[in-house]
Amino acid sequence: MLAHVDPFHAIAISRLAHELQAQGRSVIHMEFGQPSTGAPRAAIARAHQVLDTDPMGYWESPALKARLARHYLETYNVRVEPEQFVLMCGASPALTLALSSTFSAGDRIALARPGYVAYRNTLRALHLTPVEIPCGPESRFQLTAAALAALEPAPRGVIVASPANPTGTIIAASELAAIAHVCRERNITIISDEIYHGLSYVGPAHSMLEFEPKARIVNSFSKYFSMVGWRLGWLLVPPEHQLRARAFMGNLFLTAPSLSQHAALVALDCRAELEGHVATYARNRELLLQALPRLGLTHIAPPDGAFYIYANVGHLTDNSLELCQSLLRDSGVASAPGIDFDPVEGHRYLRLSFAVSTAEVEDAIGRMTPWFARRR
Repeated sequence: MLAHVDPFHAIAISRLAHELQAQGRSVIHMEFGQPSTGAPRAAIARAHQVLDTDPMGYWESPALKARLARHYLETYNVRVEPEQFVLMCGASPALTLALSSTFSAGDRIALARPGYVAYRNTLRALHLTPVEIPCGPESRFQLTAAALAALEPAPRGVIVASPANPTGTIIAASELAAIAHVCRERNITIISDEIYHGLSYVGPAHSMLEFEPKARIVNSFSKYFSMVGWRLGWLLVPPEHQLRARAFMGNLFLTAPSLSQHAALVALDCRAELEGHVATYARNRELLLQALPRLGLTHIAPPDGAFYIYANVGHLTDNSLELCQSLLRDSGVASAPGIDFDPVEGHRYLRLSFAVSTAEVEDAIGRMTPWFARRR
């Protein structure tokens, strides 16, 4: 039986945005969670050096895995072995590997709604069954231990994301611990997507690994490290799962890009430059939080981390895709419709990414202010 996978509507919005640009229109791209900055300068310099001296090939960098192990010890006070890291071609393949090597067709996997569109669709593509838990303002749009404990029957697994996409909300350490406790009691395997770690405005995010050593951790160099196009991420697995994960990895993906691994090893030590990006995102966040109420967008998810504003536009429309298309055509501001992230309530929401320059955020606010005034 063929799997049903819904389209990613933000991609269609982006396609329209690029068509308008080709016609000479000015467009501000706030539709994707994609840093507008490039890789750290020292990482790029290292890549140039490698291109000149190394023919490269299929390879998994021992030095990078060892450096990642040190990163977890320094950042989360969690000790892991380098061989627990499976280097991947980004977080999306890492998620696919985590799911395919852990679960069987038909298994029920819980996840928050709203949530990243690819969670639901990747589960379906792998013939797993998404069990979406509606999460609204009362739970800060996040999964809770109580919601997991109430699911009957217990799901086989759960996908946790903190900070989350599209909301940017962060799960408190006490709640992560409670979720881990429920999952141990009910034999639920945790897949924790931590791709937005490092991008927090309310204090550091905690890794699920601090509370559950058997959790599978998905992460990437795309967001905090600003290396989207380098396509490099990792899956961190418990020791007893290493051989199975590597068998799947070798057959499905071979290895991650060699050039990217060389650059990433350097990027891990470029904190000053990377923290400068975070400071820009923090400024952009504040500008939007100040401006959105003036636009009539008063109900938003708390953007604790990541670089998103998830705003309720239900007072204006019950078709968020149409609203995003009109906003783009009329003002040149590209955004993502909430239906990507929530097939039930998302028709009343849109998502704006503030991973752009501060000048672009200020320009976008200037364009959106009269547009929303007319719409009201």
